[in-house]
Amino acid sequence: MKPSKSQFLPRKRAYMDRQIDAVEVRQRFLIVCEGKKTEPQYFKRFRVPGLIVEVEGIGMNTLTLVDEAMKFRKGGEYDQVWCVFDKDDFPIENFENAIQRAVDNDIYVAYSNQAFELWYVLHFEYLNSAIDRKAYMKKLNDYLGFEYKKNDPNIYKYLQCKTDTAIRNAKRLIQNYHPSRPGKDDPSTTVYQLVISLREQARPLSRTSKGVIN
Repeated sequence: MKPSKSQFLPRKRAYMDRQIDAVEVRQRFLIVCEGKKTEPQYFKRFRVPGLIVEVEGIGMNTLTLVDEAMKFRKGGEYDQVWCVFDKDDFPIENFENAIQRAVDNDIYVAYSNQAFELWYVLHFEYLNSAIDRKAYMKKLNDYLGFEYKKNDPNIYKYLQCKTDTAIRNAKRLIQNYHPSRPGKDDPSTTVYQLVISLREQARPLSRTSKGVIN
């Protein structure tokens, strides 16, 4: 099963289809995370003036997480809805079915095989061999110079200056798999797709004689 590339293309809300002198409009994100600490602590740090990022860490997994994202979406107007979850020890079929369900319901997926910490490690090295979660932790301890903790609120700050490196390494990993099979592509992560979208929306908006649309 290969997820559609279209899941990573930004969508616009119907109420935004109005004439505003071609001024860019901030996109609103809903990010629904499997983990209650690691992922939310990281993504919440992308907040900047004018950019709305809502993060829900609900401690669920795969298919259930996608169902919850669809429920959350009904409660607000969002341009991009993302699910963030890991392969971990879940069966390949469950993992890939969750990705497909998200795609079928216009939800983007930022998955990691095996764990979200792979994204952190890619800030420091290109890792293309399968290792377990404990090995990720050991690498992060060595690179950071202190014990890595999943609920560290400062992890974004520690990694921010190396984000471009992580994006390059993550893209390179994904390009190695032909055809792509997320449940078997270990290691791999599409977290970089979400990070790119957030960074793009953090840029200054265009200005017109009518001012800035926030």
